[in-house]
Amino acid sequence: MRQVRRMRLTPLVSFLRSRYNWRMSGSAPHVIVIGAGVAGLACARGLTIHGITPLVLEASDAVGGRVRTDLMNGYRLDHGFQVLLTGYPEVTRQLDLPSLRLQPFHPGASVRCQGTFHRLSDPLRQPLDAPAILLGPIGSLGDKLRMLRLTRDAQHKTLCQHVGGPSTSTQNVLASYGLSETMCRRFLHPFLHGVFLDEALATPAWIFEHVWASFAQGNVALPQEGMGAIPRQLANGLHSVSVRMNAPVTEIDGTSVTLVSGERLAADVVVLATDWSTAAILQGTPPPSSGRTAITVYYSAPQPPLSGPWLVLNGEEEGPVNHLCVLSEVAPSYAPAGRSLIAVSLRPRTPEPDQQELAVRRYLAEWFGGAVDAWHYLRTDRVTSSLPPLNVLPPTAPTSVCELRSGLFACGDYLSTGTLDAALWSGRITADAIAERLGVPQPA
Repeated sequence: MRQVRRMRLTPLVSFLRSRYNWRMSGSAPHVIVIGAGVAGLACARGLTIHGITPLVLEASDAVGGRVRTDLMNGYRLDHGFQVLLTGYPEVTRQLDLPSLRLQPFHPGASVRCQGTFHRLSDPLRQPLDAPAILLGPIGSLGDKLRMLRLTRDAQHKTLCQHVGGPSTSTQNVLASYGLSETMCRRFLHPFLHGVFLDEALATPAWIFEHVWASFAQGNVALPQEGMGAIPRQLANGLHSVSVRMNAPVTEIDGTSVTLVSGERLAADVVVLATDWSTAAILQGTPPPSSGRTAITVYYSAPQPPLSGPWLVLNGEEEGPVNHLCVLSEVAPSYAPAGRSLIAVSLRPRTPEPDQQELAVRRYLAEWFGGAVDAWHYLRTDRVTSSLPPLNVLPPTAPTSVCELRSGLFACGDYLSTGTLDAALWSGRITADAIAERLGVPQPA
């Protein structure tokens, strides 16, 4: 029995000895990660797994980048309407989902059209709802069957080969599957605009395939403490890592960085884990076009206008609203007891900022009547860089890390699908590549 135990421990002992000798040799590399968003935190976490302790520099006062939550008088306000897809591969790989205490949405959506609300559920997950779904007014029976085929192809990763390749547009995907104008206008266009912030649906098919399959393979949910709990969880796992807040970098020279304070830090490797625009500026190149904008109006209400954890889509072409959600019906922790929190996401062509709230309130009075008069306006989030611009995303799925030059790497959601999954993936594979480049022993 003792011999068996020694044999099992030998690889671990060998690894620990090699790691000890590597650290004691004086050759431990100094890695600086610029940015404590999801990609930067995932990279830092990956480096620590390899035994490398990086320094993380964050320009703002908190981790998370665009994934943050503010606590305001008992309401949890994410920076714009955001959700977590548990079907994302990197989400299940890198996050401790049980500790996030996820609160799921109903699989499907409620669609406002013809003066009322129609529920459209996933018939494979809600078989008892199948007859009403298949016969409802949101598309024909043929549309529903074509949607099932589209979903199957996305899950099997064969969708792109049916639509002319990975770089064709999402709009062409819908046309290739023969989905009707009614199905697109009432459900797919508002739903996909909410996902991609892309009214023209020019998003490449390979990204649509990945995201659509992830919707089908998992739940859509909110962490009990808000979306900001995700980067906090990543940061809390960096026990030995120094994360310096309010430390914006103004220049990169080789593998040295200069902070806005004038402080200069040297490193063996630098990782640009910022957004696409900041990364371009720090490389001394003109930033690309601005990102895709999300506008979310938050309201408090004494009663929920709708019951249940539903995403509500505007299936009509008029009005400033694209979709809304009673967040407290999904996650009661988003609002104080006895109150409801409503997030209203707007279409790109909306009134001027000083007219938006009034326009939204008037429009939703057509849906909910006089109850809207009792709603209390909380704030409007206009996130101008909510998602990367389409012209910086790769035309096909990337297969390698982004090394800008020797010793300078980049990671971020814009290097893949522009999603939370992409940020996690990019950070992880960048950490692996750095460890390999530096000759760091791999974990057993």
